[in-house]
Amino acid sequence: MASIAIYSVKGGVGKTTFAVNLAWCAATISRRKTLLWDLDASNGSGFLLGIDPKKKRTAKSVFSADREPKKLIQSSQYANLDLLPADESIRTLGRQFDRIGKKKRLAKLADQLTKEYDRIIFDCPPVLNEVSTQVMRAADLVIVPLPPSPLSTRAFEQVVDEVRGSGKSHPPILPVLSMIDMRRTLHREAREANRKWPVIPAASAIERCAVECKPVGEFAPRSPAARGFAQLWTAIERKLAKK
Repeated sequence: MASIAIYSVKGGVGKTTFAVNLAWCAATISRRKTLLWDLDASNGSGFLLGIDPKKKRTAKSVFSADREPKKLIQSSQYANLDLLPADESIRTLGRQFDRIGKKKRLAKLADQLTKEYDRIIFDCPPVLNEVSTQVMRAADLVIVPLPPSPLSTRAFEQVVDEVRGSGKSHPPILPVLSMIDMRRTLHREAREANRKWPVIPAASAIERCAVECKPVGEFAPRSPAARGFAQLWTAIERKLAKK
């Protein structure tokens, strides 16, 4: 089993779109039993999969000692892909972690799910707090979407500092250039400066994910966007295999 965190301290970089499409690739291309764990209060992952969270479910119920997280998991319409959804109450999760004083609570819960899932993908909140720190302790790999801009470079440096600060055995980080449009000078320069980084192109098909409420590989399997996510997932599997 491997846990993969999709993380950024900056909103609007496509983090949730990455999480959903990579989870779909894990389940469909690799045919691995996959859990997409949404830790972002907006519940964007659930929306893109066409799943509404149960209204009575709270973040506290996931992390409390008397509740098994697998009882809160919802099946998606795709084989091998399930969702542990978020809701508004997850906004208080950082304070809950502070109260219970358990620094590896999330990692231990993820370990409980290893018998059920081959891959767990975390859609992380775009903040630096106790939740993000716990995710870093649970993750085997951190994926960081980076649109080509100076602000993104600064955000990436913050992510690196956060990951390294999570412990001595911090997970490796894989930066990914997102929303790349090679017609634009700044984007070409970013690509030339980071030739080894995977790339996800700017594409209308990716924007349509929110309209279709489906991963791009479902409704536009031959599109450059679908190929980009498939190639990124292959790179992720190779990186995990080297651990």
